[in-house]
Amino acid sequence: MHPNALLDLTAELLRAVLRLDQPADAVVSAFFRQHRALGTRERHTLAETAYTVLRQRLLFQHMAQSGSGPLERRLAILAWQGGEVYLRGALSPNEQTWLAEFQRIDRSTLAEKLRHNLPDWLAAPLKATLGDGFWPLVDAMSAQAPLDLRVNLVKARREDVVATLAAAGIVATPTPYSPWGLRVQGKPALSKLDVFTGGAVEVQDEGSQLLALLTDPKRGEMVVDFCAGAGGKTLALGAAMRNTGRLYAFDVSGHRLDALKPRLARSGLSNVHPAQIAHERDERIKRLAGKIDRVLVDAPCSGLGTLRRNPDLKWRQSPQAVAELRVKQAAILAGAARLLKPGGRLVYATCSLLADENEAVAEAFSAERAADFLPLPVQALLEAAHVERAAELVAGPWLRLWPHVHATDGFFAAVWQRR
Repeated sequence: MHPNALLDLTAELLRAVLRLDQPADAVVSAFFRQHRALGTRERHTLAETAYTVLRQRLLFQHMAQSGSGPLERRLAILAWQGGEVYLRGALSPNEQTWLAEFQRIDRSTLAEKLRHNLPDWLAAPLKATLGDGFWPLVDAMSAQAPLDLRVNLVKARREDVVATLAAAGIVATPTPYSPWGLRVQGKPALSKLDVFTGGAVEVQDEGSQLLALLTDPKRGEMVVDFCAGAGGKTLALGAAMRNTGRLYAFDVSGHRLDALKPRLARSGLSNVHPAQIAHERDERIKRLAGKIDRVLVDAPCSGLGTLRRNPDLKWRQSPQAVAELRVKQAAILAGAARLLKPGGRLVYATCSLLADENEAVAEAFSAERAADFLPLPVQALLEAAHVERAAELVAGPWLRLWPHVHATDGFFAAVWQRR
């Protein structure tokens, strides 16, 4: 495709993405369905340019004011991810001069807001929490996330998968913490490999794997993944149970549970029972009350720990949305707690960076349910689950994962035992 035509298409995609009325990945996927003739490299250029704009939106919008022509074209030029030589073929002499001036700017001299590219309501609590760690977090969230895989131990061993991937020209290294994980740099095409289609591996961030390890389900137990979504942690739990016992995958969204079906078929698991529920007080929950050994609540949250993958979330979320989520999180946690039998384990988790969705919810639950739920120290539980370097993963009694420290998405987890 001619450079100018591809630049115009990129501007068109940006126009749709920057409406911020839908998740960016959904907008990009819909755009590619409308433009099926695009090749792999062209799709990569369009998508990565759009995500780069979302990551550094404040900076690029500020700088774009000095240019001319449609705003989306200026943003695409500033954020271009398709090679500088190719881009020059689309630019007028004035645009080339303007881009060169932008590239000479010393970004360290810019205002803080243009360097961290976060809304004020998000930057303030992160600065307060992290202190000197704030800027390393900014750098980490501005980078692309690596590709993490979870080895399905029902079907394969980690060392055998490493060898299989190496034979396909893909270098995979064991993740530093999860005994199930492998990390792959770049974005190799895994979906056509037998190791993927046969269910030996699933794509899953190492932090997400650690939540399943923290739940630590045993053979023959009754376990609930309370907010299962598309089932990444469900599959990890089922494999940890060695395909025994009974594992319920509950979610209010039938659409999300439908996405579990092909993954479940690949996994070889027969102990998983997906079920759509209406809410946390559903009749299914009442029937199982007091009967369950382990419950994982990966609660609906702002998702701000996934900004490396979903940079649009920092522009689509708000303080009001977080306040509403906190009410929902407390209600879901209380509903899930009813399922536990005495001695059972309850895990509350989010992929948020904010204390309001994490420590505040956990502390409130501990205070309200002190008579029947005992908080458990996470480090000892991780060590018992054979997690390497568990001491690096905790803050007090909680699991706290940060992209700039652990190279995972941002996660939080708290654990209790039913008395």
